Amino acid sequence: MLAYTIRRLLQSLIVMLVVALVAFSLFRFVGDPISSMVGQETTLAEREAMRDALGLNQPFPVQFFSYMGRVLQGDFGISYRLQQPVMELILSRLPATLELALISGFFAFVIGVSFGVYTALNRRGWLANAIMTTSLIGVSLPTFLIGVLLIWVFAVEFQVLPSFGRGDTVDIGWWRTGLLTPSGRVSLILPAITLGLYQLTLIMRLVRAEMLEVLRTDYIKFARARGLSNRAVHFGHALKNTLVPVITITGLQFGSIIAFSIITETVFQWPGVGALFINSVRFVDVPVMAAYLMLIALVFVVINLIVDLLYYAVDPRLRVESGGAKH
Repeated sequence: MLAYTIRRLLQSLIVMLVVALVAFSLFRFVGDPISSMVGQETTLAEREAMRDALGLNQPFPVQFFSYMGRVLQGDFGISYRLQQPVMELILSRLPATLELALISGFFAFVIGVSFGVYTALNRRGWLANAIMTTSLIGVSLPTFLIGVLLIWVFAVEFQVLPSFGRGDTVDIGWWRTGLLTPSGRVSLILPAITLGLYQLTLIMRLVRAEMLEVLRTDYIKFARARGLSNRAVHFGHALKNTLVPVITITGLQFGSIIAFSIITETVFQWPGVGALFINSVRFVDVPVMAAYLMLIALVFVVINLIVDLLYYAVDPRLRVESGGAKH
Protein backbone atom coordinates (compact mmCIF):
# COMPACT_ATOMS: atom_id res chain seq x y z
CA MET A 1 0.00 0.00 0.00
CA LEU A 2 2.81 2.42 0.87
CA ALA A 3 4.66 1.76 -2.39
CA TYR A 4 1.43 2.19 -4.38
CA THR A 5 0.68 5.48 -2.60
CA ILE A 6 4.18 6.84 -3.23
CA ARG A 7 3.97 5.86 -6.90
CA ARG A 8 0.61 7.60 -7.32
CA LEU A 9 1.89 10.72 -5.55
CA LEU A 10 4.88 10.88 -7.90
CA GLN A 11 2.57 10.49 -10.89
CA SER A 12 0.36 13.29 -9.54
CA LEU A 13 3.35 15.59 -9.17
CA ILE A 14 4.40 14.89 -12.75
CA VAL A 15 0.87 15.69 -13.95
CA MET A 16 0.89 19.00 -12.07
CA LEU A 17 4.28 19.94 -13.57
CA VAL A 18 3.07 19.13 -17.07
CA VAL A 19 -0.12 21.17 -16.55
CA ALA A 20 1.92 24.10 -15.25
CA LEU A 21 4.28 23.89 -18.24
CA VAL A 22 1.43 23.67 -20.77
CA ALA A 23 -0.49 26.53 -19.15
CA PHE A 24 2.55 28.78 -18.91
CA SER A 25 3.54 27.98 -22.51
CA LEU A 26 0.06 28.43 -23.96
CA PHE A 27 -0.53 31.83 -22.42
CA ARG A 28 2.55 33.25 -24.13
CA PHE A 29 0.54 33.20 -27.38
CA VAL A 30 -2.82 34.61 -26.25
CA GLY A 31 -1.72 38.24 -26.44
CA ASP A 32 0.50 40.91 -24.98
CA PRO A 33 -0.32 41.69 -21.33
CA ILE A 34 1.49 45.02 -21.56
CA SER A 35 -0.97 46.27 -24.19
CA SER A 36 -3.88 45.67 -21.81
CA MET A 37 -2.11 47.37 -18.90
CA VAL A 38 -1.07 50.66 -20.53
CA GLY A 39 -2.69 53.30 -22.69
CA GLN A 40 -2.00 54.26 -26.26
CA GLU A 41 0.07 57.25 -25.17
CA THR A 42 2.66 55.03 -23.45
CA THR A 43 6.03 55.20 -25.16
CA LEU A 44 8.04 52.19 -26.31
CA ALA A 45 10.67 52.89 -23.66
CA GLU A 46 8.03 52.77 -20.93
CA ARG A 47 6.66 49.53 -22.34
CA GLU A 48 10.11 47.94 -22.33
CA ALA A 49 10.72 49.15 -18.78
CA MET A 50 7.48 47.49 -17.70
CA ARG A 51 8.47 44.27 -19.48
CA ASP A 52 11.76 44.25 -17.59
CA ALA A 53 9.96 44.89 -14.30
CA LEU A 54 7.61 41.96 -14.91
CA GLY A 55 10.40 39.68 -16.17
CA LEU A 56 8.75 39.21 -19.57
CA ASN A 57 12.01 39.82 -21.44
CA GLN A 58 13.72 36.86 -19.78
CA PRO A 59 14.05 33.53 -21.65
CA PHE A 60 11.07 31.21 -21.27
CA PRO A 61 12.90 28.56 -19.15
CA VAL A 62 14.02 31.27 -16.74
CA GLN A 63 10.47 32.63 -16.48
CA PHE A 64 8.97 29.16 -15.96
CA PHE A 65 11.39 27.93 -13.30
CA SER A 66 11.23 31.26 -11.51
CA TYR A 67 7.44 31.01 -11.52
CA MET A 68 7.46 27.40 -10.23
CA GLY A 69 9.89 28.39 -7.48
CA ARG A 70 7.45 31.03 -6.28
CA VAL A 71 4.48 28.64 -6.61
CA LEU A 72 6.16 26.10 -4.33
CA GLN A 73 6.31 28.86 -1.73
CA GLY A 74 2.60 29.66 -2.18
CA ASP A 75 3.22 32.78 -4.27
CA PHE A 76 1.31 32.79 -7.56
CA GLY A 77 2.42 36.30 -8.43
CA ILE A 78 0.59 39.59 -8.85
CA SER A 79 -2.37 40.08 -11.15
CA TYR A 80 -1.37 42.24 -14.11
CA ARG A 81 -4.87 43.72 -14.32
CA LEU A 82 -5.86 44.22 -10.68
CA GLN A 83 -2.39 44.59 -9.16
CA GLN A 84 -3.32 42.26 -6.29
CA PRO A 85 -1.81 38.94 -5.18
CA VAL A 86 -3.32 36.13 -7.25
CA MET A 87 -3.79 33.89 -4.21
CA GLU A 88 -5.89 36.54 -2.48
CA LEU A 89 -8.05 37.00 -5.58
CA ILE A 90 -8.69 33.26 -5.90
CA LEU A 91 -9.39 32.75 -2.20
CA SER A 92 -11.84 35.67 -2.19
CA ARG A 93 -13.84 34.11 -5.04
CA LEU A 94 -13.36 30.42 -4.25
CA PRO A 95 -16.24 30.19 -1.70
CA ALA A 96 -18.77 31.28 -4.34
CA THR A 97 -17.58 28.62 -6.80
CA LEU A 98 -17.36 25.86 -4.18
CA GLU A 99 -20.84 26.59 -2.83
CA LEU A 100 -22.30 26.53 -6.32
CA ALA A 101 -20.44 23.30 -7.12
CA LEU A 102 -21.49 21.59 -3.87
CA ILE A 103 -25.16 22.52 -4.24
CA SER A 104 -25.13 21.48 -7.91
CA GLY A 105 -23.41 18.19 -7.10
CA PHE A 106 -25.83 17.41 -4.26
CA PHE A 107 -28.81 18.25 -6.46
CA ALA A 108 -27.48 16.12 -9.33
CA PHE A 109 -26.64 13.14 -7.08
CA VAL A 110 -29.91 13.02 -5.11
CA ILE A 111 -32.25 13.58 -8.06
CA GLY A 112 -30.12 11.51 -10.43
CA VAL A 113 -30.01 8.47 -8.14
CA SER A 114 -33.74 8.75 -7.37
CA PHE A 115 -34.74 9.01 -11.02
CA GLY A 116 -32.28 6.31 -12.02
CA VAL A 117 -33.68 3.82 -9.51
CA TYR A 118 -37.25 4.68 -10.46
CA THR A 119 -36.70 4.30 -14.20
CA ALA A 120 -34.87 0.99 -13.65
CA LEU A 121 -37.59 -0.52 -11.45
CA ASN A 122 -40.41 0.83 -13.66
CA ARG A 123 -38.73 0.73 -17.04
CA ARG A 124 -41.97 -0.07 -18.90
CA GLY A 125 -44.02 2.66 -17.25
CA TRP A 126 -45.05 5.81 -19.10
CA LEU A 127 -43.56 8.10 -16.44
CA ALA A 128 -40.18 6.33 -16.62
CA ASN A 129 -40.18 6.65 -20.40
CA ALA A 130 -41.11 10.32 -20.09
CA ILE A 131 -38.23 10.90 -17.67
CA MET A 132 -35.76 9.15 -19.98
CA THR A 133 -37.01 11.16 -22.96
CA THR A 134 -36.82 14.44 -21.05
CA SER A 135 -33.32 13.59 -19.83
CA LEU A 136 -32.10 13.96 -23.40
CA ILE A 137 -32.47 17.72 -22.88
CA GLY A 138 -29.78 17.67 -20.22
CA VAL A 139 -27.42 15.87 -22.60
CA SER A 140 -28.24 17.68 -25.82
CA LEU A 141 -28.61 21.34 -24.88
CA PRO A 142 -25.45 23.35 -24.10
CA THR A 143 -25.13 24.75 -20.60
CA PHE A 144 -25.36 28.41 -21.61
CA LEU A 145 -28.61 27.79 -23.49
CA ILE A 146 -30.15 26.01 -20.49
CA GLY A 147 -29.18 28.96 -18.32
CA VAL A 148 -30.69 31.48 -20.73
CA LEU A 149 -33.94 29.47 -20.96
CA LEU A 150 -34.22 29.26 -17.16
CA ILE A 151 -33.63 33.02 -16.86
CA TRP A 152 -36.28 33.71 -19.48
CA VAL A 153 -38.89 31.46 -17.83
CA PHE A 154 -38.35 32.05 -14.10
CA ALA A 155 -36.80 35.54 -14.01
CA VAL A 156 -38.41 37.30 -16.99
CA GLU A 157 -41.80 35.64 -17.49
CA PHE A 158 -42.75 34.54 -13.95
CA GLN A 159 -40.36 36.89 -12.10
CA VAL A 160 -39.99 34.53 -9.15
CA LEU A 161 -36.19 34.05 -9.15
CA PRO A 162 -33.27 36.46 -9.64
CA SER A 163 -31.44 36.31 -12.95
CA PHE A 164 -27.94 37.29 -11.81
CA GLY A 165 -25.71 37.84 -8.82
CA ARG A 166 -25.14 36.00 -5.58
CA GLY A 167 -27.55 37.87 -3.31
CA ASP A 168 -26.67 38.96 0.21
CA THR A 169 -23.68 37.27 1.84
CA VAL A 170 -22.23 37.04 5.34
CA ASP A 171 -18.68 36.45 6.51
CA ILE A 172 -17.73 33.38 8.55
CA GLY A 173 -14.05 33.95 9.17
CA TRP A 174 -12.43 34.19 5.73
CA TRP A 175 -15.38 32.36 4.12
CA ARG A 176 -18.09 34.54 2.55
CA THR A 177 -21.32 32.56 2.19
CA GLY A 178 -24.76 33.23 0.79
CA LEU A 179 -26.33 30.09 2.25
CA LEU A 180 -27.29 31.90 5.46
CA THR A 181 -29.36 34.63 3.80
CA PRO A 182 -32.73 34.25 2.04
CA SER A 183 -31.62 36.15 -1.08
CA GLY A 184 -28.40 34.12 -1.21
CA ARG A 185 -30.27 30.81 -1.15
CA VAL A 186 -32.76 31.96 -3.77
CA SER A 187 -29.95 33.21 -6.03
CA LEU A 188 -28.38 29.75 -5.98
CA ILE A 189 -31.39 27.96 -7.47
CA LEU A 190 -31.06 28.79 -11.18
CA PRO A 191 -27.25 28.52 -11.40
CA ALA A 192 -27.26 25.24 -9.46
CA ILE A 193 -29.90 23.70 -11.74
CA THR A 194 -28.06 24.91 -14.84
CA LEU A 195 -24.72 23.55 -13.69
CA GLY A 196 -26.06 20.28 -12.29
CA LEU A 197 -28.49 19.30 -15.05
CA TYR A 198 -25.93 17.55 -17.24
CA GLN A 199 -24.43 15.74 -14.23
CA LEU A 200 -27.94 14.74 -13.11
CA THR A 201 -28.66 13.20 -16.50
CA LEU A 202 -25.34 11.34 -16.51
CA ILE A 203 -25.86 9.95 -12.99
CA MET A 204 -29.45 8.97 -13.71
CA ARG A 205 -28.56 7.01 -16.83
CA LEU A 206 -25.58 5.39 -15.10
CA VAL A 207 -27.70 4.33 -12.10
CA ARG A 208 -30.39 2.94 -14.40
CA ALA A 209 -27.90 0.93 -16.45
CA GLU A 210 -26.06 -0.40 -13.38
CA MET A 211 -29.32 -1.19 -11.59
CA LEU A 212 -30.66 -3.20 -14.53
CA GLU A 213 -27.36 -5.07 -14.73
CA VAL A 214 -27.33 -5.87 -11.02
CA LEU A 215 -30.95 -7.04 -11.05
CA ARG A 216 -29.97 -9.74 -13.56
CA THR A 217 -27.18 -11.17 -11.39
CA ASP A 218 -27.38 -14.53 -9.60
CA TYR A 219 -27.22 -13.23 -6.05
CA ILE A 220 -30.34 -11.11 -6.67
CA LYS A 221 -32.11 -14.26 -7.86
CA PHE A 222 -30.95 -16.07 -4.72
CA ALA A 223 -32.20 -13.18 -2.57
CA ARG A 224 -35.63 -13.46 -4.18
CA ALA A 225 -35.56 -17.24 -3.74
CA ARG A 226 -34.96 -16.74 0.00
CA GLY A 227 -38.27 -14.91 0.16
CA LEU A 228 -36.97 -11.39 0.70
CA SER A 229 -39.35 -8.57 -0.10
CA ASN A 230 -38.92 -6.44 -3.20
CA ARG A 231 -37.96 -3.50 -1.02
CA ALA A 232 -35.16 -5.47 0.65
CA VAL A 233 -33.93 -6.81 -2.69
CA HIS A 234 -34.04 -3.49 -4.51
CA PHE A 235 -32.67 -1.19 -1.81
CA GLY A 236 -30.77 -3.55 0.48
CA HIS A 237 -28.92 -5.51 -2.19
CA ALA A 238 -29.26 -4.06 -5.70
CA LEU A 239 -28.92 -0.36 -4.89
CA LYS A 240 -26.01 -0.91 -2.51
CA ASN A 241 -23.96 -2.59 -5.25
CA THR A 242 -25.12 -0.12 -7.87
CA LEU A 243 -23.81 2.89 -5.95
CA VAL A 244 -20.17 1.73 -5.85
CA PRO A 245 -19.32 2.82 -9.43
CA VAL A 246 -21.83 5.68 -9.23
CA ILE A 247 -20.09 7.28 -6.25
CA THR A 248 -16.76 6.97 -8.07
CA ILE A 249 -18.10 8.69 -11.18
CA THR A 250 -19.81 11.33 -9.04
CA GLY A 251 -16.53 12.13 -7.31
CA LEU A 252 -14.77 12.57 -10.62
CA GLN A 253 -17.65 14.66 -11.96
CA PHE A 254 -17.29 17.06 -9.04
CA GLY A 255 -14.05 18.26 -10.60
CA SER A 256 -15.90 18.72 -13.88
CA ILE A 257 -18.54 20.80 -12.13
CA ILE A 258 -15.87 23.18 -10.82
CA ALA A 259 -14.15 23.35 -14.21
CA PHE A 260 -17.37 23.85 -16.20
CA SER A 261 -18.71 26.47 -13.80
CA ILE A 262 -17.06 29.09 -16.05
CA ILE A 263 -20.05 29.11 -18.41
CA THR A 264 -22.64 29.16 -15.66
CA GLU A 265 -20.87 31.92 -13.75
CA THR A 266 -20.68 33.98 -16.93
CA VAL A 267 -24.38 33.56 -17.74
CA PHE A 268 -25.56 34.39 -14.21
CA GLN A 269 -22.77 36.91 -13.41
CA TRP A 270 -21.80 34.71 -10.48
CA PRO A 271 -18.76 36.20 -8.67
CA GLY A 272 -16.70 33.01 -8.64
CA VAL A 273 -13.32 31.82 -9.83
CA GLY A 274 -14.64 31.00 -13.30
CA ALA A 275 -15.76 34.59 -13.91
CA LEU A 276 -12.34 35.76 -12.69
CA PHE A 277 -10.69 33.47 -15.26
CA ILE A 278 -12.84 34.79 -18.12
CA ASN A 279 -11.93 38.39 -17.28
CA SER A 280 -8.27 37.36 -17.00
CA VAL A 281 -8.34 35.86 -20.50
CA ARG A 282 -9.82 39.08 -21.83
CA PHE A 283 -7.00 41.15 -20.34
CA VAL A 284 -4.24 38.53 -20.83
CA ASP A 285 -3.67 38.30 -17.07
CA VAL A 286 -1.24 35.38 -17.27
CA PRO A 287 -0.63 34.85 -13.50
CA VAL A 288 -4.36 34.49 -12.81
CA MET A 289 -4.95 32.20 -15.81
CA ALA A 290 -2.03 29.93 -14.90
CA ALA A 291 -3.11 29.76 -11.24
CA TYR A 292 -6.69 28.89 -12.24
CA LEU A 293 -5.64 26.04 -14.52
CA MET A 294 -3.31 24.69 -11.85
CA LEU A 295 -6.15 24.86 -9.33
CA ILE A 296 -8.46 22.86 -11.62
CA ALA A 297 -5.69 20.36 -12.31
CA LEU A 298 -5.08 20.01 -8.57
CA VAL A 299 -8.77 19.28 -7.97
CA PHE A 300 -8.79 16.51 -10.59
CA VAL A 301 -5.47 15.07 -9.40
CA VAL A 302 -6.59 14.95 -5.74
CA ILE A 303 -9.95 13.36 -6.60
CA ASN A 304 -8.33 10.76 -8.86
CA LEU A 305 -5.72 10.01 -6.19
CA ILE A 306 -8.38 9.49 -3.52
CA VAL A 307 -10.43 7.26 -5.84
CA ASP A 308 -7.39 5.17 -6.78
CA LEU A 309 -6.39 4.71 -3.14
CA LEU A 310 -9.94 3.73 -2.18
CA TYR A 311 -10.04 1.22 -5.03
CA TYR A 312 -6.73 -0.23 -3.89
CA ALA A 313 -7.98 -0.51 -0.31
CA VAL A 314 -11.37 -1.98 -1.23
CA ASP A 315 -10.59 -4.19 -4.25
CA PRO A 316 -8.40 -7.16 -3.21
CA ARG A 317 -7.62 -7.96 -6.86
CA LEU A 318 -5.38 -4.90 -7.12
CA ARG A 319 -3.39 -6.00 -4.09
CA VAL A 320 -3.06 -9.51 -5.53
CA GLU A 321 -1.87 -8.15 -8.87
CA SER A 322 0.62 -5.87 -7.12
CA GLY A 323 1.99 -8.77 -5.11
CA GLY A 324 2.18 -10.97 -8.18
CA ALA A 325 4.09 -8.29 -10.07
CA LYS A 326 6.71 -8.17 -7.30
CA HIS A 327 7.20 -11.95 -7.42
